[in-house]
Amino acid sequence: MPAFDLPLPELEHHRPDLDEPADFDAFWRDTLKAAEQAEPLVSVHPVDTGLRLTETWDVTFRGFAGDAVRAWFSRPAGVREPLPAVVEFAGYGRGRGLPHERLTWVNAGYAHLLMDNRGQGDQYGNGGGTPDPHATAPGGPGPAVRGLLDPHDYHYRRLVTDAVHAVATVRALPGVDSSRTAAVGNSQGGGLALAVAGLVPDLTAVLVTAPLLCGIRRALDLTEAGPYGEIAAYLTVHRGTEQAAYRTLSYLEGVSFARRAHAPAHFGVGLRDTVCPPSGAYAAWNRYAELSGVDPRKEIHAYPFNGHEGGDAYHVRGQLAWLRDLLS
Repeated sequence: MPAFDLPLPELEHHRPDLDEPADFDAFWRDTLKAAEQAEPLVSVHPVDTGLRLTETWDVTFRGFAGDAVRAWFSRPAGVREPLPAVVEFAGYGRGRGLPHERLTWVNAGYAHLLMDNRGQGDQYGNGGGTPDPHATAPGGPGPAVRGLLDPHDYHYRRLVTDAVHAVATVRALPGVDSSRTAAVGNSQGGGLALAVAGLVPDLTAVLVTAPLLCGIRRALDLTEAGPYGEIAAYLTVHRGTEQAAYRTLSYLEGVSFARRAHAPAHFGVGLRDTVCPPSGAYAAWNRYAELSGVDPRKEIHAYPFNGHEGGDAYHVRGQLAWLRDLLS
């Protein structure tokens, strides 16, 4: 796929006008308040993974509406001192999979929590274990369109709330330095990490790659790939519902979350990404922390000839070095 979005010099200054609802902050304040629980943890059970150098626990915590959300929690085996934590969010259609699948962060010496995606896990990977008991509002079968016509019913309102609670959960687990917590994700996971950065003011760092739900209106005009294509397909059938859908999506706009973030940030983007067009990532990058009153350390890495895979393992190597330097 050739480059199809704005050229890099324009992306570097891309600050589009925002269609941000006036009650954006109140919406999320009320949502999170309604989901508050005195104790986020429900259960923690050790898992025999067959790995000698990693210890893993099957964790259940309370997410949106107190629903049970699953996660894998891992630490380097034999290390007892409190470790900084990395909370990772998975991509669209993927669940938490199997506990030995994602070992990068724990092998780098971090406590690692991988959150399951409620109501997802059936499109690729190795499945998930968290149902979405609220997925009954009008909408199509894919997560991107479940409850699309009302922000209170939308799937991503629940998923973002789960993500915020995942941070509270990892901080309550033993062997975690709760003062040093990073959010990490790619694609949908990147969008969730960015939302967490905007809603958790004391986050230590956020590392996002090819974030979904950034520059949503422009993305719907540019691409029919991936989740944006599901939204477009829904609107081709449900004619006349565009404004309701746009209103719902405005409460999930990653640029709005980015504006409210405080934490140092590391971004990655493939300039030929048709799934999450690069202009969305740059819009979030260029407006990052503009409302928070801080000037955090941040950097962005562009891969001109890559698509949704971005810098792949090459980029992860840079993430590891950046976070190690930040925490040192």
